[in-house]
Amino acid sequence: MVAFNIDSQNMKQCMRLLVASMAIILWGWLPYSWAASIYVCEDRDGGKRFTNTPDSASCRVFRNKRSTPFPSSSRYTKKKWESFGASRYDSQIVYYGKRYNVDPSLIKAVIRTESSFNRYAVSKRGAQGLMQLMPGTAQDLNIIDPFNPSQNIEGGTRYLRSLLDTFDGDLPLTLAAYNAGPSLVKRVNRIPKIPETVRYVNKVLAYYKGYKGRGTMKPLQRSMINMRGMITIQ
Repeated sequence: MVAFNIDSQNMKQCMRLLVASMAIILWGWLPYSWAASIYVCEDRDGGKRFTNTPDSASCRVFRNKRSTPFPSSSRYTKKKWESFGASRYDSQIVYYGKRYNVDPSLIKAVIRTESSFNRYAVSKRGAQGLMQLMPGTAQDLNIIDPFNPSQNIEGGTRYLRSLLDTFDGDLPLTLAAYNAGPSLVKRVNRIPKIPETVRYVNKVLAYYKGYKGRGTMKPLQRSMINMRGMITIQ
Protein backbone atom coordinates (compact mmCIF):
# COMPACT_ATOMS: atom_id res chain seq x y z
CA MET A 1 0.00 0.00 0.00
CA VAL A 2 1.30 3.46 -0.89
CA ALA A 3 1.39 5.84 2.06
CA PHE A 4 -0.20 9.25 1.59
CA ASN A 5 -0.42 12.39 3.71
CA ILE A 6 -2.68 15.27 2.63
CA ASP A 7 -1.62 18.41 4.49
CA SER A 8 -4.00 21.39 4.75
CA GLN A 9 -2.00 23.32 7.35
CA ASN A 10 -1.25 26.33 5.19
CA MET A 11 -4.26 26.23 2.92
CA LYS A 12 -7.06 28.72 2.90
CA GLN A 13 -10.42 27.68 4.26
CA CYS A 14 -11.84 26.89 0.85
CA MET A 15 -8.90 24.62 0.06
CA ARG A 16 -9.31 22.83 3.39
CA LEU A 17 -12.93 22.12 2.54
CA LEU A 18 -11.90 20.88 -0.89
CA VAL A 19 -9.26 18.55 0.55
CA ALA A 20 -11.71 17.23 3.14
CA SER A 21 -14.31 16.61 0.43
CA MET A 22 -11.78 14.78 -1.73
CA ALA A 23 -10.70 12.64 1.21
CA ILE A 24 -14.30 11.67 1.94
CA ILE A 25 -14.85 10.73 -1.69
CA LEU A 26 -11.61 8.76 -1.74
CA TRP A 27 -12.56 6.99 1.48
CA GLY A 28 -15.85 5.90 -0.05
CA TRP A 29 -14.14 4.37 -3.09
CA LEU A 30 -11.27 2.62 -1.33
CA PRO A 31 -11.44 -1.17 -0.97
CA TYR A 32 -13.40 -2.27 2.09
CA SER A 33 -10.31 -3.45 3.97
CA TRP A 34 -8.67 0.00 3.57
CA ALA A 35 -11.65 2.06 4.68
CA ALA A 36 -11.05 1.63 8.39
CA SER A 37 -7.37 2.55 8.05
CA ILE A 38 -7.63 6.23 7.12
CA TYR A 39 -6.87 8.71 9.88
CA VAL A 40 -7.44 12.42 10.36
CA CYS A 41 -4.67 14.17 12.27
CA GLU A 42 -4.71 17.64 13.81
CA ASP A 43 -1.63 19.82 13.65
CA ARG A 44 -0.60 22.31 16.34
CA ASP A 45 -2.24 25.25 14.58
CA GLY A 46 -5.52 23.37 14.13
CA GLY A 47 -4.91 22.28 10.54
CA LYS A 48 -6.18 18.86 9.47
CA ARG A 49 -4.50 16.22 7.37
CA PHE A 50 -5.67 12.82 6.18
CA THR A 51 -3.29 9.87 6.15
CA ASN A 52 -3.09 6.07 6.25
CA THR A 53 0.11 6.22 8.30
CA PRO A 54 -0.72 7.85 11.68
CA ASP A 55 2.33 9.43 13.25
CA SER A 56 1.07 11.27 16.33
CA ALA A 57 -1.33 10.96 19.25
CA SER A 58 -3.65 13.47 17.57
CA CYS A 59 -4.51 11.01 14.79
CA ARG A 60 -7.94 9.40 14.97
CA VAL A 61 -9.67 6.89 12.71
CA PHE A 62 -11.66 8.83 10.12
CA ARG A 63 -15.31 7.84 10.24
CA ASN A 64 -18.21 9.36 8.36
CA LYS A 65 -21.94 8.80 8.79
CA ARG A 66 -21.85 5.25 7.53
CA SER A 67 -19.37 4.29 10.25
CA THR A 68 -21.59 5.17 13.21
CA PRO A 69 -22.80 2.16 15.22
CA PHE A 70 -26.26 1.00 14.21
CA PRO A 71 -27.18 3.95 11.96
CA SER A 72 -30.61 5.45 12.60
CA SER A 73 -31.71 4.86 9.02
CA SER A 74 -34.48 2.25 8.83
CA ARG A 75 -32.30 0.43 6.32
CA TYR A 76 -29.73 -0.30 9.02
CA THR A 77 -31.61 -1.22 12.18
CA LYS A 78 -29.64 -3.31 14.69
CA LYS A 79 -31.53 -6.42 13.63
CA LYS A 80 -30.91 -5.86 9.92
CA TRP A 81 -27.24 -5.05 10.54
CA GLU A 82 -26.87 -8.30 12.45
CA SER A 83 -28.56 -10.23 9.64
CA PHE A 84 -26.34 -8.50 7.06
CA GLY A 85 -23.12 -9.30 8.89
CA ALA A 86 -23.93 -12.71 10.35
CA SER A 87 -21.70 -14.62 7.92
CA ARG A 88 -19.56 -11.78 6.61
CA TYR A 89 -16.56 -12.58 8.82
CA ASP A 90 -16.81 -16.37 8.98
CA SER A 91 -13.59 -17.00 7.05
CA GLN A 92 -11.59 -14.76 9.39
CA ILE A 93 -13.27 -16.26 12.45
CA VAL A 94 -12.39 -19.79 11.35
CA TYR A 95 -8.84 -18.79 10.41
CA TYR A 96 -8.02 -17.16 13.74
CA GLY A 97 -9.94 -19.84 15.64
CA LYS A 98 -7.63 -22.46 14.20
CA ARG A 99 -4.57 -20.29 14.67
CA TYR A 100 -5.20 -19.74 18.38
CA ASN A 101 -7.05 -22.98 19.11
CA VAL A 102 -10.36 -21.34 19.99
CA ASP A 103 -13.67 -22.76 18.78
CA PRO A 104 -14.90 -20.51 15.91
CA SER A 105 -18.47 -20.90 17.16
CA LEU A 106 -17.40 -19.31 20.45
CA ILE A 107 -15.69 -16.41 18.67
CA LYS A 108 -18.80 -15.81 16.59
CA ALA A 109 -21.02 -15.95 19.68
CA VAL A 110 -18.85 -13.32 21.38
CA ILE A 111 -18.95 -11.07 18.30
CA ARG A 112 -22.72 -11.35 18.04
CA THR A 113 -23.14 -10.50 21.72
CA GLU A 114 -20.58 -7.70 21.72
CA SER A 115 -21.37 -5.83 18.50
CA SER A 116 -24.03 -7.71 16.49
CA PHE A 117 -21.40 -7.87 13.72
CA ASN A 118 -21.11 -4.08 13.47
CA ARG A 119 -17.40 -3.45 12.86
CA TYR A 120 -17.81 0.23 13.78
CA ALA A 121 -19.56 -0.35 17.12
CA VAL A 122 -18.36 1.79 20.04
CA SER A 123 -19.70 1.25 23.56
CA LYS A 124 -20.40 3.93 26.15
CA ARG A 125 -17.21 2.85 27.92
CA GLY A 126 -15.17 3.17 24.72
CA ALA A 127 -14.87 -0.48 23.66
CA GLN A 128 -14.39 -0.69 19.91
CA GLY A 129 -15.07 -2.91 16.94
CA LEU A 130 -16.46 -6.38 16.42
CA MET A 131 -15.16 -7.90 19.65
CA GLN A 132 -15.40 -4.62 21.59
CA LEU A 133 -11.79 -4.25 22.63
CA MET A 134 -11.04 -1.51 25.15
CA PRO A 135 -8.35 0.90 23.91
CA GLY A 136 -5.90 -0.27 26.59
CA THR A 137 -6.48 -3.92 25.72
CA ALA A 138 -6.10 -3.20 22.00
CA GLN A 139 -2.83 -1.41 22.72
CA ASP A 140 -1.55 -4.35 24.78
CA LEU A 141 -2.44 -6.65 21.89
CA ASN A 142 -0.63 -4.38 19.40
CA ILE A 143 -3.85 -3.68 17.50
CA ILE A 144 -3.27 -0.61 15.34
CA ASP A 145 -6.82 -0.20 14.02
CA PRO A 146 -9.57 -1.76 16.20
CA PHE A 147 -12.15 -1.03 13.49
CA ASN A 148 -10.33 -3.24 11.01
CA PRO A 149 -12.25 -6.57 11.15
CA SER A 150 -9.22 -8.81 10.71
CA GLN A 151 -7.16 -7.00 13.35
CA ASN A 152 -10.05 -6.90 15.80
CA ILE A 153 -10.93 -10.59 15.41
CA GLU A 154 -7.28 -11.59 15.67
CA GLY A 155 -6.78 -9.54 18.83
CA GLY A 156 -10.07 -10.59 20.42
CA THR A 157 -9.41 -14.25 19.70
CA ARG A 158 -5.92 -13.99 21.15
CA TYR A 159 -7.38 -12.38 24.26
CA LEU A 160 -9.99 -15.15 24.56
CA ARG A 161 -7.23 -17.74 24.29
CA SER A 162 -5.29 -16.12 27.12
CA LEU A 163 -8.41 -16.02 29.32
CA LEU A 164 -9.19 -19.67 28.60
CA ASP A 165 -5.66 -20.54 29.67
CA THR A 166 -5.92 -18.35 32.77
CA PHE A 167 -9.17 -19.99 33.92
CA ASP A 168 -8.20 -23.54 32.96
CA GLY A 169 -10.77 -23.80 30.19
CA ASP A 170 -13.73 -22.83 32.39
CA LEU A 171 -15.93 -21.19 29.80
CA PRO A 172 -18.35 -19.23 32.05
CA LEU A 173 -15.44 -17.79 34.04
CA THR A 174 -13.62 -16.93 30.82
CA LEU A 175 -16.64 -15.07 29.47
CA ALA A 176 -17.20 -13.32 32.79
CA ALA A 177 -13.56 -12.16 32.66
CA TYR A 178 -14.00 -10.94 29.08
CA ASN A 179 -16.90 -8.79 30.27
CA ALA A 180 -15.92 -7.72 33.79
CA GLY A 181 -12.15 -8.08 33.67
CA PRO A 182 -9.91 -10.98 34.73
CA SER A 183 -8.75 -9.35 37.97
CA LEU A 184 -12.25 -9.26 39.45
CA VAL A 185 -13.07 -12.83 38.40
CA LYS A 186 -9.78 -14.08 39.83
CA ARG A 187 -10.47 -12.35 43.11
CA VAL A 188 -13.98 -13.75 43.63
CA ASN A 189 -13.22 -17.04 41.82
CA ARG A 190 -16.71 -17.16 40.35
CA ILE A 191 -18.97 -15.17 38.05
CA PRO A 192 -19.35 -11.76 39.75
CA LYS A 193 -22.85 -10.89 40.93
CA ILE A 194 -23.11 -8.12 38.39
CA PRO A 195 -26.39 -8.28 36.45
CA GLU A 196 -24.75 -7.14 33.22
CA THR A 197 -22.05 -9.81 33.49
CA VAL A 198 -24.52 -12.58 34.35
CA ARG A 199 -26.68 -11.60 31.36
CA TYR A 200 -23.61 -11.43 29.15
CA VAL A 201 -22.40 -14.92 30.07
CA ASN A 202 -25.85 -16.42 29.54
CA LYS A 203 -26.23 -14.68 26.19
CA VAL A 204 -22.87 -15.79 24.81
CA LEU A 205 -23.43 -19.37 26.00
CA ALA A 206 -26.86 -19.43 24.34
CA TYR A 207 -25.48 -18.16 21.03
CA TYR A 208 -22.53 -20.54 21.27
CA LYS A 209 -24.79 -23.53 21.88
CA GLY A 210 -26.97 -22.44 18.97
CA TYR A 211 -24.06 -22.11 16.54
CA LYS A 212 -22.69 -25.47 17.62
CA GLY A 213 -26.07 -27.14 17.32
CA ARG A 214 -26.82 -25.74 13.87
CA GLY A 215 -23.32 -26.41 12.63
CA THR A 216 -23.09 -22.92 11.12
CA MET A 217 -19.35 -22.73 11.74
CA LYS A 218 -16.81 -25.22 10.44
CA PRO A 219 -15.58 -27.10 13.53
CA LEU A 220 -11.93 -27.63 14.36
CA GLN A 221 -10.39 -31.08 14.32
CA ARG A 222 -10.38 -31.48 18.09
CA SER A 223 -12.33 -30.17 21.03
CA MET A 224 -10.66 -27.24 22.75
CA ILE A 225 -13.17 -25.82 25.21
CA ASN A 226 -13.83 -27.42 28.57
CA MET A 227 -17.61 -27.71 28.51
CA ARG A 228 -18.07 -28.71 32.16
CA GLY A 229 -19.29 -25.20 32.90
CA MET A 230 -21.85 -25.05 30.08
CA ILE A 231 -24.81 -24.34 32.33
CA THR A 232 -27.49 -21.72 32.59
CA ILE A 233 -26.54 -19.25 35.28
CA GLN A 234 -29.40 -18.12 37.46
